[in-house]
Amino acid sequence: MEIMNKRWTQEQLFSLRQEVLATWPTGSEVDLDDAIRYQAAIPEHRRFASVLSKAKAEKRTLVQPRAGVALIDEHIELLNFLANEGGADCLPTTIDSYTRQNRYQEAAKGIEESKTSGRSLLNGFPAVNHGLAGCRRVVESVKVPVQVRHGTPDARLLAEITLAGGFTDYEGGGISYNIPYAKDVPLEQTIYNWQYVDRLIGWYHEQGILINREPFGPLTGTLVPPCISHSVAILEGLLAAEQGVRYLTLGYGQSGNLFQDVAAIATLEQLAEEYLKEAGYDCHITTVFHQWMGGFPQDEAKAFGVIGTGAAVGSLAGATKIIVKSPHEAYGIPTKEANAQGLKATKQVVNMFRDQPRLANQAIWNEMEVITKETRCILEAVGSLGEGDWALGTVRAFAAGVIDVPFAPSRYNQGSLLPARDNHGAIRLLDTGNLPFSEDLKVFHKDMLDERGRAEGRDPSFQMVIDDIYAISKGVLVGRP
Repeated sequence: MEIMNKRWTQEQLFSLRQEVLATWPTGSEVDLDDAIRYQAAIPEHRRFASVLSKAKAEKRTLVQPRAGVALIDEHIELLNFLANEGGADCLPTTIDSYTRQNRYQEAAKGIEESKTSGRSLLNGFPAVNHGLAGCRRVVESVKVPVQVRHGTPDARLLAEITLAGGFTDYEGGGISYNIPYAKDVPLEQTIYNWQYVDRLIGWYHEQGILINREPFGPLTGTLVPPCISHSVAILEGLLAAEQGVRYLTLGYGQSGNLFQDVAAIATLEQLAEEYLKEAGYDCHITTVFHQWMGGFPQDEAKAFGVIGTGAAVGSLAGATKIIVKSPHEAYGIPTKEANAQGLKATKQVVNMFRDQPRLANQAIWNEMEVITKETRCILEAVGSLGEGDWALGTVRAFAAGVIDVPFAPSRYNQGSLLPARDNHGAIRLLDTGNLPFSEDLKVFHKDMLDERGRAEGRDPSFQMVIDDIYAISKGVLVGRP
């Protein structure tokens, strides 16, 4: 299939809806007239677009966890605990792995086994199986907005049910929920699937219902250079905006270097606003900073150190929202108590930095200049490859390695980049692959890694990459020999 970045007509969307809704029995519960009435009755303090816009205007940073279990009552209990005990400003409903792969029969089995065992045997909330009534019970049970978080290449039925069910924010995208998550799914297919989702959200907007969209910023979460995650976030923003999405939260995953992370959040917002405006879209842009997505220390005290660092960086960068980790990250799915501890630790730091100015110095400005130049190189090449069409350009760019996500499983990703930290912990590239960098950028990356090599008495090599991947779990940022 050849994909184009062209807004779907209402007829295109509606002609596919019956096929999508027929995928699983709960799809028949969705009635758009009823969905509009239900969404319209949701108060502003439980609507993501309103809460994020207010936070940005007031220069506040919100905190949000990840969380989801199999059964409705237990999920409601979990969310209320995180809001009341943890102080979460907004809440997630993390979807289980079976639903993410559209395996609803296995999800149904997991629900029944969870009821029998008395504990969740799914790693999230199977929203499709629980249907409209279950979703509405969840969103009505809490006092703050609730977002759908998942990881689904084909999220169309999930979108239909959760939006009609009252969720006001939907995470993901045709790039960020394919390349880091799937091995054999063509990029054209996921972009097409997500055009459906974004056109549906655009249709809600046309009816006066504001649904926020959040592409997944961290990608693989492993030594991803800011220019790569920025390029994907901006492209997914452009693709969503073409389908009528007007509220976008663009994300970035913590690298670990303070100056690079602050510079990344600043440039992400600036570049996104520039490219969206240039393309003729009037969008409301907010940002989300993901605390460290890599390996965590097993020691809880050390884990709190990682969480606190992420909280400080997100605050100093002026991110609209921080996605919070727990001190149990090294062990798997955290308890609700551990999740609340991560929230409270983050909230404490955020509140302490609230009235302090954003961090700004020459080192940050230098990083901003580098990130901006790198991202422009990539996006200009994408535009050229697509002959002005961002969807077509994205597919061709991944095929050519013009966009390349480190350590991604997808066979549609070239995988030529070799990232490592420089002597100060910023993410650089040992091998720039086929990224369309100017010669001075390539020299910059080489020089920064050569400096580290001299400091460590070794040649920059793949061993540096391995050392850096495990460094934070061992208590440091740079993987020194």
